[in-house]
Amino acid sequence: MPLEIGQVFDGTVVKITSFGAFVRLSNGETGLVHISQIADCFVKDVRDFLSEGQQVKVKIVGFSELGKPNLSIKQAREDHPKAQFHPRSQAKSEALNPRDSFEEKLSRFLKESDEKQEELRRNLENKRR
Repeated sequence: MPLEIGQVFDGTVVKITSFGAFVRLSNGETGLVHISQIADCFVKDVRDFLSEGQQVKVKIVGFSELGKPNLSIKQAREDHPKAQFHPRSQAKSEALNPRDSFEEKLSRFLKESDEKQEELRRNLENKRR
């Protein structure tokens, strides 16, 4: 059966890269889930959301120049709204709580931003030495 845009498949994550994950579909084909198609929130590290061997539901959203399927986990989830997909890290799940007030979200953002800036400063100082 030929693959078509819009089809939803069960698949297995076979490889994780910095730009996404390769998923083997139930029909044996392998396609790419780009990092932007993993979750509705910002994905910095694919491994926070996926692990090799994990079973996922994916939707075909297009094809590469080589004819390989381009896949989406978040669009497959839209077809099944009861399905939930969260980062594996509990701390990150708490950071994405939609019930938090704006002030709580802003406070958390500023704290994380300060921590990242401090880490960048330390790295820069270490390189200068």
